[in-house]
Amino acid sequence: MKIAIMQPYLFPYIGYFQLLNAVDLFVIYDDVQYIKGGWINRNRLLVNGSPKFFTLPIKKDSHSSLINQRVILCERWAKDRRKVFTMIQQNYGKAPYYEKVFSLVEECLCFGDLNLVSFIYNVLEHCCTYLNIETNIVRSSSLSIENDLRAEDRVIAICEKLNAEHYINPIGGVGLYMKNDFAIKNIKLSFVETDEIYYRQFSESFIPFLSIIDVMMFNSVEKIQSLLTKYELL
Repeated sequence: MKIAIMQPYLFPYIGYFQLLNAVDLFVIYDDVQYIKGGWINRNRLLVNGSPKFFTLPIKKDSHSSLINQRVILCERWAKDRRKVFTMIQQNYGKAPYYEKVFSLVEECLCFGDLNLVSFIYNVLEHCCTYLNIETNIVRSSSLSIENDLRAEDRVIAICEKLNAEHYINPIGGVGLYMKNDFAIKNIKLSFVETDEIYYRQFSESFIPFLSIIDVMMFNSVEKIQSLLTKYELL
C-alpha cells in the first residue's frame, strides 16, 4: 500500500496530482491548523500573460482553528465566484479545451457545501474523474489519530493506521522526514521530484506552476496523463 498525505489545496498545480496519481491512497490532511496565505483557498491562473491569484473568501475564525473547521464566506462568495468565471472566460475562452474544462470548473465552484475541506474534496474528486485518476481519497480527520502527535510522528502514525508499506512525500519534505525513522516501522519513504514540465500556452513564454485548470485548458486528458508520470522517486 502506497500512501501520500497533503493538505487540501484549491485546484492545485500538476505536481499535486502527480503525487495523488502515484499512490494507492491519498490522505487529505484536514485536522491541522489552517495557515492563511498558503495554497489551501487560492491558486493562480494565466491572466494577460502573467500569473494571477483567484481566491475562496474564508470566514474569519480563531487563528488556532483547524482546516476542516473553516468555511467559505457566503456573503462574498457569489460575487467573487462570478469574478472567477469572468477571469476564466476572458483569458481562456480560446484555449483548445475551454468548453469541457469551464464546465468542470463551473460545477465545482457552484458546489453547495461551504465547508472548506468538503468544497476542496469535491474539487479534487471532479479533477480526478476528469483525468482518470482512480486513487482513493480519505480525510485524516476520519482516522482517529492522536491529536498530541506532531510532524513526522503523526505522519508515521497515519501510515501505520492505514497499513502503509510505502509513504511518498513531495521533495520539499526532504529536510523534515528521515528514511531511517520510517524504516524502523517497516515503511519505505520516498520523495517525488517533478521533472521540468512544458506545454503550449498562448505564447512562447511559458508560465509554470499554475493551477491544474491551466493544464487542463491547454492539454488533452491523454497528454496530461503523460505529464503525470514525469517525475522521479528519490
